[in-house]
Amino acid sequence: MSVLIKCESLSKIYDQEETKVTALNNVSLTINEGEFVSLVGPSGSGKSTLLNLIGALDTPTSGKVTVDGVNLAVLSKSQLSDLRLNNISFVFQAYNLIPVLSARENVEFVMELQGVSPKERKERSIAILEEVGLKGLESRRPSQLSGGQQQRVAVARAVVTKPRLLLADEPTANLDSNTARNLVSLMREMNEKLGITFIFSTHDPIVMEFARRIIKLRDGAISEDIKS
Repeated sequence: MSVLIKCESLSKIYDQEETKVTALNNVSLTINEGEFVSLVGPSGSGKSTLLNLIGALDTPTSGKVTVDGVNLAVLSKSQLSDLRLNNISFVFQAYNLIPVLSARENVEFVMELQGVSPKERKERSIAILEEVGLKGLESRRPSQLSGGQQQRVAVARAVVTKPRLLLADEPTANLDSNTARNLVSLMREMNEKLGITFIFSTHDPIVMEFARRIIKLRDGAISEDIKS
């Protein structure tokens, strides 16, 4: 298995008014291609910060993040944008769907940015929406879908481009346990079928149950790293 993510002595300190808050403290870890990983820990433990640094949404105070052998610190803003567009997908607890677009148009959106032809966009989006259990709901807007259905659209949008890496920040936080279980089961299936590397930040025992590796964080540091 090849190494996809390497974090070396990673620290992140935020300035909040007159105090400094250490969100991450000297974290080092390696994640291989195709892993299904949960970052777990109490609020303020550094889960989301670590996810944001790996996804190039934020920069570390010290240390470095390497994705597929490339040090993120040496990339320009446009190169980072290209990396996120073509290799990294995100799923957030707030869904982040575009309200005026249908489910299919939401799924097509990133492919449009990638320059995929309209015909191929339509075919791929319809196929992936069927795969996530939303056949027949392609034309509905987010407001016409339940929370679970909206999160399925968000997952479909994230995996339709076949990214190397999918980062999910508390993706089941707004879902009931049954919907959450179905969603995480679906993501595990996508991991096995497409080889996408998944990293979750979560409090949810259901997500942990499906994870093949659990990295526990406390006070900005790794307290435990368990592989099943």
